[in-house]
Amino acid sequence: MILIVDDDLAVRTSLSLLLQRTGKEVVTSDNAMQAFEVIATRKPELVILDLNFSIDTSGTEGLSLLQKIRTFDSVVPVILITGWASIELAVRGMKLGANDFINKPWDNDYVLQSVETLLQLKEKKTVLRNRKELDKKYSFKQIIGEDTSLLSILETIGRVASTNASILITGESGTGKELIAEAIHENSNRLNKPFVKVNLGGISSSLFESEMFGHVRGAFTDARFDRMGRFEMANKGTIFLDEIGDLEASSQVKLLRVLQDRTYEVLGSSRTKTVDTRVVCATNRNLNEMVASGLFREDLLYRINLINIHLPALRERPSDIPLLVNFFIDNLKEIYGRPDLSVAAHSLRWLQQLPLPGNIRQLKNLVERTVLISTKSELGIDDFQSQLNLSPLKNDKVKLPGVGTMTLEQMEAEMVKQAMNFHKNRITKAAASLGITRNALYRRLEKHQIPFNETED
Repeated sequence: MILIVDDDLAVRTSLSLLLQRTGKEVVTSDNAMQAFEVIATRKPELVILDLNFSIDTSGTEGLSLLQKIRTFDSVVPVILITGWASIELAVRGMKLGANDFINKPWDNDYVLQSVETLLQLKEKKTVLRNRKELDKKYSFKQIIGEDTSLLSILETIGRVASTNASILITGESGTGKELIAEAIHENSNRLNKPFVKVNLGGISSSLFESEMFGHVRGAFTDARFDRMGRFEMANKGTIFLDEIGDLEASSQVKLLRVLQDRTYEVLGSSRTKTVDTRVVCATNRNLNEMVASGLFREDLLYRINLINIHLPALRERPSDIPLLVNFFIDNLKEIYGRPDLSVAAHSLRWLQQLPLPGNIRQLKNLVERTVLISTKSELGIDDFQSQLNLSPLKNDKVKLPGVGTMTLEQMEAEMVKQAMNFHKNRITKAAASLGITRNALYRRLEKHQIPFNETED
């Protein structure tokens, strides 16, 4: 049973009919006292709560009832609804324990989606399984590890993947946030629809609208043809917004609108488009600290953070390092045509003791670089040690340019040039030495307009 609390008869009737059409039992109330009595006696599965019950538009009545509900029942899902479009008021409600907020006039599909998502999340119970049980139930083939912290994360992914809940993945660089996002999509009902990745850290505010929402021919000087935006590409599927903590303030406002209303306008067109996409975000930054510093919008944080998945650093699950190393070696055997490749047992134990600040990405880079350089079939500690000393993350001995003498953009361009020159334009080797993928290296070569003639790897 769903309880709707609103002083407006038209709102109560409209929402009731909407939910009843999907087979839901609905009870309505027009005041706080009656609403709490229903909650205490009939224990609804979900509450849709108006923030104002009178001419007063401060929202204090709704927030007061929300606090009372949370004191009585800490888990019943609550969706706030307000006709005053007060984001600040909605954020206060989220802090008090609301699960979502909707502005009047609402989008029927969004209301139904939010209700279904919250009900599904409430029903699903966590039962920690071992890795074999998880692999039978879900598709996690690209995620390597058996540490209990990782198993708990995989269990959570399995539970929430089938919902439409927005998910925020946090953790240090190199911990595998993109793999987790892909796993969420692969285990969802949107599996056969697009999975679109967007690195927000690489999109300037001037290009944000064109990149995310598309543009029509003639929208700006260089717009010679129509372009489809990333959100339209991801329609009915999943959009993965990586490095969301790097998004500039002006772009945060534009992103919030499409997440809140599920509508956007193509640049150069006045026609509003609607999008249905599952949003998964990731960052290695502390968004709560950024909110406190005024660098990240609090309302945007609540929009993207219905479910938070925090990935542990690799040093926090050292038992998984041998599994990862052997997984990398098995792949490299095929890539480089060296079927006899292996890693000595004492080398695996040694690798487990490394701090690896770059996490899985650094470990993969170290293993591949060692395979490229060493001619041995069995890799020993000395082989890894020699490459670890060259690691860009072992920076205690690296001499960096003085502050103010070079920008980050210039440093990145210079490192890319050096890697390409050192490896004689061999893309695979240059990318491995920089700790990035081939595609990432291609993007940086284009970004910095670095000319090259690719050499066969």
